[in-house]
Amino acid sequence: MLGKFILEQRKKHNLTQEFLASKIGVSRPTYVQIEQNKRDITISEAKKLADVFGIDFNDFIKGNVSSATAEIKKITKKIKKEKQTMRISVPQKNLEKFKEVLLYVLSKVGGKPNVGEAVLYKLLYFIDFDFYEKFEEQLVGATYIKNHYGPTPVEFKVMVDDMIKNGEIVKIEGKYFNYPQRKYLPIREPDLTKLKDARELRHIDEVIARLGDKNATELSEYSHEDTPWLVAKENQPLNYEAVFYRTPKTSVRNYDEQD
Repeated sequence: MLGKFILEQRKKHNLTQEFLASKIGVSRPTYVQIEQNKRDITISEAKKLADVFGIDFNDFIKGNVSSATAEIKKITKKIKKEKQTMRISVPQKNLEKFKEVLLYVLSKVGGKPNVGEAVLYKLLYFIDFDFYEKFEEQLVGATYIKNHYGPTPVEFKVMVDDMIKNGEIVKIEGKYFNYPQRKYLPIREPDLTKLKDARELRHIDEVIARLGDKNATELSEYSHEDTPWLVAKENQPLNYEAVFYRTPKTSVRNYDEQD
């Protein structure tokens, strides 16, 4: 029965009933009925759960994850194998540069109503990982871990706390469509001399133009389709090398072009 399958997937991903109930827009008791096969799940609810679990919808309604799981395992094995002969070395992360990139992003979109902390996480992630896919170089090289809502930069909290203390940004607690939202606004201008060249600035602008108007839910769902997030284990760092196994949905590189 589908209820048993949903229960197995919830436990596999270490998710709570409350969390999944909120994702599909029902109460926890109603969600429990779905797991117990006492209530039929709607198509809309099934699609939302399939997205959360990272499972193809057709596989989900059949209670089958074999095809999706097999593909993820296949990609993971390739990444591990190629680590021994990796053509690109991952340099040490540049936290000073990370700070200036954050300030630049805030100067561009920090004041937009949709841009809170969760949106910033995803913008920074795609700035880093998209650059790596396109140019086989790192822009910042921050560490991002996998969580329920998408990639999260582990250095972010310590960095922004330091920036607040130094009077470089200000933190504002508020709401966005009745949901709690934490915003950051810049106090000083970014030091763009920390960027390597105009190509890096142009890349950041391109990511902001493409994703800067999306809300946290939209960016979370988009990041859940990205191969680095799909192949990572819960609460573990995302592998930059996985960008070379992206699907057309999230890939930003034209592999037909000759370097």
